[in-house]
Formats: sequence, C-alpha cells, structure tokens
Amino acid sequence: MWPKKIIFEAIFSLFLILIAFIGFAQNQHEKLPNILLFHADDMTWRDCGSYGNPDVITPQISKLAEEGMCFDNMHNTTAMCAPTRMMLYSGLYPVRNGAYPNHSMVYSGVKSLVHYFNNLDYRVALIGKVHHEPFRSFPFEFLGGRHHDDGNGVDIHLERIKPLLQQDNPFFLVVSSNQPHTPWNRGPVNQYNKDEIEVPDYLIDSEKTREDLVKYYAEITYTDSLLGVCMNYLEEAGKADNTIVIFTSEQGSSFPFAKWTCYDLGLKTAFIVKWPEKIEPETRNSALTQYVDVLPTLLDAVGKDPESINTGITDSHGKSDFDGKSFLSVLLGEKQTHREYVFGLQTTRGIFSGSICFPVRSVRSNRYKYIVNLNSGSNFYNLVVTRTGGIYQQWLAKTLGNERRHEYVTKYQVRPKEELYDVKNDPFEMHNLVNVEDLETVKNELKNELFKWMKQQGDKGIETEMNALKRQVPEKKESWMGYEEEQNNQIFQN
Repeated sequence: MWPKKIIFEAIFSLFLILIAFIGFAQNQHEKLPNILLFHADDMTWRDCGSYGNPDVITPQISKLAEEGMCFDNMHNTTAMCAPTRMMLYSGLYPVRNGAYPNHSMVYSGVKSLVHYFNNLDYRVALIGKVHHEPFRSFPFEFLGGRHHDDGNGVDIHLERIKPLLQQDNPFFLVVSSNQPHTPWNRGPVNQYNKDEIEVPDYLIDSEKTREDLVKYYAEITYTDSLLGVCMNYLEEAGKADNTIVIFTSEQGSSFPFAKWTCYDLGLKTAFIVKWPEKIEPETRNSALTQYVDVLPTLLDAVGKDPESINTGITDSHGKSDFDGKSFLSVLLGEKQTHREYVFGLQTTRGIFSGSICFPVRSVRSNRYKYIVNLNSGSNFYNLVVTRTGGIYQQWLAKTLGNERRHEYVTKYQVRPKEELYDVKNDPFEMHNLVNVEDLETVKNELKNELFKWMKQQGDKGIETEMNALKRQVPEKKESWMGYEEEQNNQIFQN
C-alpha cells in the first residue's frame, strides 16, 4: 500500500496539472479570434457609400470601412442566393459541390465551415435566412429567423445572439439578412426622394426605376441598421477587440443586368473586414479574390492550415482540397494581389420563369472579362423579363427612340455567343469587344482558362444545365417548367 501522504500529494499534483490545463485551454480560447459574418441579400456591390453610391444611407457600413479593409475586387461565382451561400460556407465552387442551380443542395459528404470550426472548439451559429441544404452538410446552431420577409412583424430577433457573444468559448456567428431581397417592404423610404437620387448609367431612368430605387435603397438602410445592432452587442459583450467582422453584400440586386447574370453587377460583391490590431483601419485592397477563398482564409487566420482539410468531395482530378485559397497575407496588408482569374456561372434552368436552357460561363482577370453564352440561340428569361408591366417591359418601351440604349436593354435577353469587356475602362460591361482583332489573343487566353476551370469542376456546359433540376430540393421545385414550356402549355390548353 502507498502511504496516504504520497497518495494525497499525487492527487494534489494531478489537480494542479488539471487546473493548469484548463487555464491553458481558456487562454487558448481567449487568443482565438471570434468571427462574425454578416451578409446582405441581393445587394449590388456599389450600393453603399463606401463603394461609391452617395445616395444610399449606410452609416454603419461606412463606420466598418473606416475601421477595416474594403476589398475592391471580391467576386461570387454565381449571382443567386442559395448557391452563393453554399459556396461561401463550403469553399467549393457550385458545380463541384452540387448546388449550382437555385433552391439546390450540395452533394452528400460535402463539409462546411460548421464542421471545421466545431472541430476547433468554436460554437458555430446562424441567425436569419437559411438557404442551404442539407442540414448534415450545414449543421449550424440555428438561433431563429425568417427565410423570406413579408414585411410584417419583427424580421430578425437579433437579441438572441447576446448569449452567444457573452460565452467564453470562441464563436463563429453568421447573421443572414433577408434584405434588400424583394419584396422591398422595410426601411425608411421617407429618407429618400425619388426625384433627387441619381440613376446610374446601367439602369434606364424612368418613373418606375426611381420608385423602385427608393424602396431598394430604404431596405439597404434597414440592413445597415441591423449591422449596427450587431456591432453594439459585440461592444457590450466586450468582444469587439477580438472579433473578425465581415460585411458582404452577397450578389447583385434584381434590377436587370445584376442578379442571374455573369456581369460584374451580379458577381462582384462589397466585402469589408475589420480585425483590430491585425488589419490596418481605413484601407482598401484591389486583390482579385472570390467567395471560395473566404473559408480557407478564416481557417488560416485561426491557425488551421487550410491545405490540410479534406472537403468531403473530390474534383475531376481526384483532389479533395478547397477550390479556394487563403488570402490572409492580403488581409494583413502584406500583398495587393491574390488570384489571376475569377470565374462565374449562371444556371437559369430552375429559377422562376427561367429559360429551359440558358447556361452562362465567365472568366475575369483584373482587366478583361470573357463570357460565353452556351445556348445563345435561345433567349434569357426570368421574372424580371416575363412580368407584365414590370421594369424591363417599361425599359424596352422607353428606349424605343434611342437605338444605342434600346440595344443595351435588349442585350439583357438576347445575347451573342461570346462577350468580351474591358472592365477597367467599361466597368458596367456595355461595350462588347469580342470582335476587336487586337484583343483576339486576350480572348483566347481567357477562353482557355475558362474551359480548363470547367473541366476541373466537372462542368459539361449544356449537359450540366439540363441536369440542374436533379440538384434542387424536390419538395420546393418539383413542378417547375421553363418559361417557354409554360407558354407552349398555355397555347396548347387554349
């Protein structure tokens, strides 16, 4: 038998070791930064003061920009809500992860930020709009919220995030706003005068345009106020100094030439990051970056090597790593470059009043954008085009006497096989340079990069488009018909 004194000393030593270990673990948690990711819904990247639109009232976004870094070249890959979010959460492009049409789901086995950060002892939660499937790939702790907003009652109970912010463990919180997605039914419309706002060149100035802009801008102001509430709660919890805060505008609005396209108005996104003591305040970075890069960057920021991650699914080359790569050195102000190219795709099959088959693919460098419309013999349809008396129909009528503007409006629906734009000198992609001989080499280089990316993703173009309905959540879209099918069906019934 061991003497009682020796046993007591051994137990006491183990107790001290345990206390030290717990203290070490707590210190490690204190060192790990928290993460708050706030994203808007259907907000065109330039529609806030920090990105050049002085008409939109966004004091909280401007404050965040003053305290952090604005990315001037952050891009999505597809300008639709659900695929965008699943790409952001998984670090994988849409065709590879399976969620490339809207209202879709990723392939079985695909992992997300929830898995990776849970493994690092983060508490990972989401409040607001849920637009991802299935749950086993995105097992967020759900704090409540609507998935669409009808304008009645409280849209999002942000006070529910307080307990999460006040706990000891590090947290990763996603605040997923419904705004400014249509219907535009919230926000201080009385702060805007439709006769005084400036209508951008990429929109057609009409009464309907101005009325819609007022409602859309008011929803952005409402979204801005939600960001302000989150920032105040962070301060109250004493966590502001150790939290990476990200604001992103998601994809473009539902005005023509934005959402559902591969133009920059659809794919480009406002992206602002604040990280006290790490990111230089009031800075901007022009590095070409993409949503798939965000998750690897955040893992890198908390000390986890993103290249060691198995994403749960392989690409066509058999690799199971992220499609994205960390831009931590850009965040820390060490670099002004990241990617040479960013890529885009649009699947209209499955969207409301969408085309039966109108797949679009794109590749963009810092200077040029190449777009291929893989079934250009068809026309592009969506709700914006088909709604009788809607804004697009009014634009067509209003520009009848102006050949240049009418041709621009018509391009939204009737597009050539290929498009090439100088995005530096023509940021809203109004002048197609695809037939300029001096740019033939540029076009071919971009085209080669695009098809190389499609091959790596397993993207077969029209064949992939025609399989889109198989990737949608069955109970949500099982009765879908393309716009032409709907019209033909009506004719047949008549």
